[in-house]
Amino acid sequence: MKQQLDELMAARGLDAVIVNGAGDHNPAMVYLSGGGHFKASLVKVKGQAAAIYCYPMEREEAARTGLKTKVHQTLKTDPASLAVETRWMLQDNGLNSGRVAFYGQVDAGEFLSLMQEFQRIAPEYVLVGETQDSILMSARATKENDEIERIRRMGKVTTQVVGRVADMLSTAALRGNQLLNHAGEVLRVGEVKQQINLWLAEAGAENPEGTIFSIGRDAGVPHSTGSAGDALELGKTIVFDIFPCEAQGGYFYDFTRTWCLGYAPDEVLKVYEDVLHVYQTVVSRLAPGKPCKEYQNLTCELFGKQGHPTIQSNPGTTDGYVHSLGHGLGLAVHEAPWFSLSMPGEDRLIPGSVFTIEPGLYYPERGIGVRLEDTYLAEANGTFTKLADFPMDLILPTRKG
Repeated sequence: MKQQLDELMAARGLDAVIVNGAGDHNPAMVYLSGGGHFKASLVKVKGQAAAIYCYPMEREEAARTGLKTKVHQTLKTDPASLAVETRWMLQDNGLNSGRVAFYGQVDAGEFLSLMQEFQRIAPEYVLVGETQDSILMSARATKENDEIERIRRMGKVTTQVVGRVADMLSTAALRGNQLLNHAGEVLRVGEVKQQINLWLAEAGAENPEGTIFSIGRDAGVPHSTGSAGDALELGKTIVFDIFPCEAQGGYFYDFTRTWCLGYAPDEVLKVYEDVLHVYQTVVSRLAPGKPCKEYQNLTCELFGKQGHPTIQSNPGTTDGYVHSLGHGLGLAVHEAPWFSLSMPGEDRLIPGSVFTIEPGLYYPERGIGVRLEDTYLAEANGTFTKLADFPMDLILPTRKG
């Protein structure tokens, strides 16, 4: 949580944090400022409130954050001028030397030039690079009540859109084993995605990272987003993974269902039942304070007992269980707490954690992919709450079948 930031800075030996870039679709800036239509630098010195430094045309947008707002001394954007400006911003907040960490989404080449020049002219400051276990990621790993409610609202929007997609597919006309659109033409993945984007926009949400809506072999590759030209056909597995966010790059939701239109072949039904069993078992064993990696180990153990390859038994496998059980969720689709065995640290499920549970099995050469995903909250009383509910049925009825 944000209240932990000074404590986290002290623990890492940081004197200041600078965030650069836009006020939207920039998680670090949105987290510390609340976001907005501006491009700025935010300076947070340990023990002090953050301040924003912006360009004149965006001063009122930046001021709406409620933070102390100042206009840049110079409008020049060459590395030398930006380096001088960065030193001035730190000095303007009373920091004349110390350890400084940088965040934000900016052009890598421009930022590298800035850092090289800043190091040259301001050796009194030590530049600190942080990665997956950064102080901002650590702070964001637990959510405040208003953050949780925003994620919950996105869950409602998400499941409403999923329901509309289900209705569209269930009521579509058929020609042989293929669904048809309103024009009587074959309904294809690309058209479904266009409709998803329209419905999300109507609900005030954005879809900056796209949607996974993949059928057949594509469903057997976890992050295959689906081929736009693929027809919607009966009996094939569809992995529908949708992860929209609030407008202007706010909080995300993450949700997956697997469907078969009309009917499910026996081998698909067996894989689905195995995934559902693992999902239900893991959820039933969630416990406060437990390391997230224990649930990844449990998932591998359960799938292994069912006879499926896993990344624990065969790290290079592309069949069976090939990914992490889940991840944290917030201003990014993937953030702490981490469940992957390869991530640094030992994240735990503590009150305020918002995270996904998403076991899956994949057999691309058999045209099978199954994943089930919901987003959960670790409550202060030690229980766990699913933030948006939706049926987990495999078979989606159609007009015939």
